[in-house]
Amino acid sequence: MAKATYTTDPRGHFGLAFDHYSHFTSPIRRYPDMMAHRLLEHYLEGGKNVEVEPIEEECKHSSEREKLAANAERASIKYKQVEFLQDRIGDTFTGVVSGLTEWGLYVEIEENKCEGMVRVADIPGDFFELDKDNYRLVGQRTKRIIQFGDEMQVVVKAANLLDRTIDFELVDDRPDFVKNREREERNAGRESRRGYRPERSGGKRRR
Repeated sequence: MAKATYTTDPRGHFGLAFDHYSHFTSPIRRYPDMMAHRLLEHYLEGGKNVEVEPIEEECKHSSEREKLAANAERASIKYKQVEFLQDRIGDTFTGVVSGLTEWGLYVEIEENKCEGMVRVADIPGDFFELDKDNYRLVGQRTKRIIQFGDEMQVVVKAANLLDRTIDFELVDDRPDFVKNREREERNAGRESRRGYRPERSGGKRRR
């Protein structure tokens, strides 16, 4: 959904199907609430219509400040999450899928709400692709589906405080020989995509 903005333009309310809609909180929590209270008081006392342009400028300013405040709040929460998980590298948690992209899936730990990424290339058992139309990851071979809300067991792989990123890997209970074989196949696939050639890896070419 699009981020709500403050404006003097009567855009109505889509969900309530109102042509004219406004709201404010009481007690006051934001400056736009103060603006609404002052305007209502002005009109209840018989005041005339106020100039639109100054109010619209205040609405625009409030929308910009609220967006910056929300971004700062998210950044500070992420910082503390990364800081917390730095001491939990290697620990296992239960989480749910909270986001999907072409390069990975996001998992939110149920216990503490910390969110990190599992890279698509590291999901064990298959190669997964994003089905954009249905918001899910689908395994090329097994046709396994990963979607929002799926429960996952994850291990904390890395926590980078500078970049504010958390990396998870899925718990893999398969036998070691299966995991090693898959790892070798993945590495071979990566090298072939990069155009790897044995004669250019440091050895001498055969004549």
